Amino acid sequence: MVPPPSNPQQVQQFLSSALSQRGPSSVPYEESNKWLIRQHLLNLISSYPSLEPKTASFMHNDGRSVNLLQADGTIPMPFHGVTYNIPVIIWLLESYPRHPPCVYVNPTADMIIKRPHAHVTPSGLVSLPYLQNWVYPSSNLVDLVSDLSAAFARDPPLYSRRRPQPPPPSPPTVYDSSLSRPPSADQSLPRPFPPSPYGGGVSRVQVQHVHHQQQSDDAAEVFKRNAINKMVEMVHSDLVSMRRAREAEAEELLSLQAGLKRREDELNIGLKEMVEEKETLEQQLQIISMNTDILDSWVRENQGKTKNLVDLDVDNAFECGDTLSKQMLECTALDLAIEDAIYSLDKSFQDGVVPFDQYLRNVRLLSREQFFHRATGSKVRAAQMEVQVAAIAVCL
Repeated sequence: MVPPPSNPQQVQQFLSSALSQRGPSSVPYEESNKWLIRQHLLNLISSYPSLEPKTASFMHNDGRSVNLLQADGTIPMPFHGVTYNIPVIIWLLESYPRHPPCVYVNPTADMIIKRPHAHVTPSGLVSLPYLQNWVYPSSNLVDLVSDLSAAFARDPPLYSRRRPQPPPPSPPTVYDSSLSRPPSADQSLPRPFPPSPYGGGVSRVQVQHVHHQQQSDDAAEVFKRNAINKMVEMVHSDLVSMRRAREAEAEELLSLQAGLKRREDELNIGLKEMVEEKETLEQQLQIISMNTDILDSWVRENQGKTKNLVDLDVDNAFECGDTLSKQMLECTALDLAIEDAIYSLDKSFQDGVVPFDQYLRNVRLLSREQFFHRATGSKVRAAQMEVQVAAIAVCL
């Protein structure tokens, strides 16, 4: 098991290193999901600092052992006005985050699991509706822990184990001073060394020679120890710098992966919109082709009829269905005729054919008449709309 980090920066470095690691001890998550897993754990640790990310070996029911990420620690449980800490372990399985994690209650030595419990099995496995109704990608670890805290507050899963009462202290033993034993030979003062048979001078030379030899041996040992410590420090410094460089590269690669994932989603959305627009244009093209065929057939059918029309009265070419339509046709025709007359007056005034005072007088009279025709046309149009609405209401 990898020890947990101690601060937020180390948490980020730990997750980046664990998710970017390769080899037998790497975590078996999909590359496209590693950035989302990292964000879920960072949000969880930020909301619940009592939980810590770790990597540990998880044993499946079929005997397979795999190295997985977990969030180990405690979650708060308010109960009768007091907040308790429930120890849990949240395992992120290989299929996370598309499938829910595996949650266990991890009682300490002085705790026991409540039996029976609605959401916790005797082995500590937790089953909640939030886990059963896990929806990717909206479900996350923060909401899961919040739901766990609320469910445990309604029905606590752990109880404190009853501790045995300690035995009463025995009375102190009273010794009689008269029965105390004399000190043994081992407890007496140290005995002096026997005198040297070679005299004091020879003994002093030997002691000095042994002391000098011990100093030489100690100096060699100290030099060797200092050299080893220096090499260890250098290797450790190199490893730390290499690890920081690799973590920075992993962080950059994870950010790049997130950017590529976002661009992939944008491209997929754009491609979907283009496909939908293509289908819409194809439908419109089919409608236009159908209308074109209808118009071509109508032209072919009515092409020979114009040869029989010798004297065609334009005013009688169209017949109005009702009085409002006839009145609307007249108002529109008079409005357009006056518009053409004003345009001709403008052209004549610019060419100098019509004097300025006569131009103003005629334009004023024509504009007044055009205003009345347009007002009448607006009233007729409103009346036609009322008739259409009434007809639709009668049909319904």
